[in-house]
Amino acid sequence: MTDQVTAIVLAAGAGTRMKSSRAKVLHEIAGRSMLEHALVAVSGAGVRTTVAVVGHDREQVAAAVAAYDPAIVLAVQEQQNGTGHAVHVALQSLGSEPGGTVVVTYGDVPLLSAQTLSELLVDHRAAGRSVTILTADVDDPTGYGRIVRDADGGVAAIREHRDASADELALTEINSGILVVDGPFLSRAVQSLEASNAQGELYLTDIVAKAVAEGLPVGAHVLEDVWQTEGVNDRAQLARLGRELNRRLTDHWMAEGVTIVDPATTWIDSAVTLAPDVTILPGTQLLGATVVGAGATIGPDTTLRNVEVGERATVERTHGSDAVVGADASVGPFAYLRPGADLGAGGKIGTFVEVKNSTLGAGAKVPHLSYVGDADIGAGANVGAGTIFANYDGVTKNRSTIGRDARTGSNNTFVAPVTVGDGAFTGAGSTIREDVPPGALAVSAGPQRTMDGWTAAKRPGTSSARAASTASSEAAEAEPHQEATGE
Repeated sequence: MTDQVTAIVLAAGAGTRMKSSRAKVLHEIAGRSMLEHALVAVSGAGVRTTVAVVGHDREQVAAAVAAYDPAIVLAVQEQQNGTGHAVHVALQSLGSEPGGTVVVTYGDVPLLSAQTLSELLVDHRAAGRSVTILTADVDDPTGYGRIVRDADGGVAAIREHRDASADELALTEINSGILVVDGPFLSRAVQSLEASNAQGELYLTDIVAKAVAEGLPVGAHVLEDVWQTEGVNDRAQLARLGRELNRRLTDHWMAEGVTIVDPATTWIDSAVTLAPDVTILPGTQLLGATVVGAGATIGPDTTLRNVEVGERATVERTHGSDAVVGADASVGPFAYLRPGADLGAGGKIGTFVEVKNSTLGAGAKVPHLSYVGDADIGAGANVGAGTIFANYDGVTKNRSTIGRDARTGSNNTFVAPVTVGDGAFTGAGSTIREDVPPGALAVSAGPQRTMDGWTAAKRPGTSSARAASTASSEAAEAEPHQEATGE
């Protein structure tokens, strides 16, 4: 942009139809709140200064704005007296009259893109207008303000639905509410607005008639993609726009070389990054800032949030968050990656394995039925089935270390803090409480004791006792046969 652009994002509405303790504009689709979608759009359109107008649930909304960008100016609309009043409050918060161009948009139109805002601004500047309105032609314009054009096809006014005549209600070109205005004219126009309408509010749309009356150029930028103008007032609309945005995201990634076997059951957040030749199987959710490397396969039935997956890795029927899966590694099925899980290249986290705040070196494997918490497992090590890292002593969490190329037996318990050295072994069923030197074998189970006749003596009359008696009889009968045949 060659001139200074200021954006005003209106986010003060009550959103009563959401029936929620959360502010309406903070409800999410595709991993972002509707407000964040709006802020991302204006930021991507080259806006220098952004003002967010807050009102209802202002503490929630103001905190969300500050978390996204502390430089955004906050304007508080104490009483919701209409969009014109909201813009007036926003301009006052700037402290001085905005030069250049002002774009006005809303915090509840989540599909509006930065590209559309950029095109709107370019059109406004190229045509030399004072006001440019983003409009769309829709089949059912009920509830929207209508674009009233003059005999030459120019924009003469915007008529709100409740104030429209029968002829005006028949019009199908609607006002999206999003418009671009020259800053000096906007400052002057909003100060002269009057609440002479059915709602008793100050309508921003009335500045169009003021511009026409002053002989200033007014026009419309007609948007074919009607979805981008749709706002959200209830949860059904939120779900509907969420489905549409997800369809657009899956289409985008398929066009970028990603195989999505079933887009209808695949959900991808806006901030996810996928490399070419990734394959996503049905029932998969990729959320937050998840990144998937080339050639990896994710799913089916997998949910990953803020997970980094390396090239050619496979993650099957897994739930993971804030974790790393290295290149050529394998996870699942039925694995649980909790925050801090970090699997090295070529490693394996197998069936019914839970990993938390632990690192597994290149080629390390935890194949079956194990809990790995607060541990460091060296490259090439193998952890036996049924292993538990007992990391919590009731007061603090402690770490354990398994060395490079170590082999631990099945059903081991490692009582942290403990270290098993490089190349060491542990026996099946062992509880390891003390450090094991490199290359050593550690066992903790005592010799096996076998007490003959225990079942008959301690569990008489049970099915187990009867089975044991039958087996003893069969063995006794077989002994003479073996002696006679010399076996």
